[in-house]
Amino acid sequence: MTEYVFMNGKYVKADEASIPVRTHAFLYGTSVFEGIRAYYNKEEDQMYAFRVKEHYERMLRSAQIMYMDSPYTLEEYCNITKELLKKNNYKQDTYIRPTLYKSAIKVGPGLYDNPDSFLIFTTPFGNYFGNDEGLKMCVSSWRRNGDNAIPPRAKVSGAYANAALIKTDAHNAGFDDAFVLSENGDVTEGSAMNMYLVSNGKLITTSTTEDILEGVTRNTVKELAKDLGIEVIERKINRTELYVADEIFCCGTGAQIVHVESVDHRKIGNGKIGEITKQIQSLYFEVVKGRVPKYKHWCTPVYD
Repeated sequence: MTEYVFMNGKYVKADEASIPVRTHAFLYGTSVFEGIRAYYNKEEDQMYAFRVKEHYERMLRSAQIMYMDSPYTLEEYCNITKELLKKNNYKQDTYIRPTLYKSAIKVGPGLYDNPDSFLIFTTPFGNYFGNDEGLKMCVSSWRRNGDNAIPPRAKVSGAYANAALIKTDAHNAGFDDAFVLSENGDVTEGSAMNMYLVSNGKLITTSTTEDILEGVTRNTVKELAKDLGIEVIERKINRTELYVADEIFCCGTGAQIVHVESVDHRKIGNGKIGEITKQIQSLYFEVVKGRVPKYKHWCTPVYD
């Protein structure tokens, strides 16, 4: 099957798409990107792209921080994405990676005199984490990059060197992933995903001013929880609150909703998925498949 990407204003065969080796974004990490999922509903023979508009709104905010001029409107981004999915005609869950990048062919880190280009590729994509047992997490020795260094609220590719070190060291130490502290010592998020903990029946998550990416899935969880009658609190979280939480789960486009079994070898609850996490996870996977009428406006049907 021929796969296509969108690049330089056209749909081209994936194996023919390339960028010059001296492209600024490649040399300096000066691109912003999104990760979007599309879910295949077998019963309807329909692909639903989830919260596409919200992802592109965030990409445009990232672009604003990085001195980027968007070549397309929000509506055009959504339409380009839908058309690319149609051309690739997947019959399985799919990951979408749009990237807005500095495309000058020059040496030097400056963002000025530096045009902006856009590309999207898609790929079949299952679960980011390969087990159903829950995550064994640690607290990383690395700190999250701060708002006055490389702002985490901007999804900048160069900032993911931080995530790469966090994830790799956790893996090499025998963990699935890691929670990251800010320079002030407060819990921020996972290597590349947000987090919620459950305490006394309430959901608690890090506030958006605590050096986190403002996650689309994080926002989705907030909306679902409120509709389920579960109180959501955003505030600073101390490290040891992780150890005594009733439940913890991580969330993100890649991670989806995945429960945490342990943190720093301390079992969370009984180590199994908790009731609140299970409730939210179950509803989430119905929503993204377009099966819940109340949330159908979040799901963009791809196949006419």
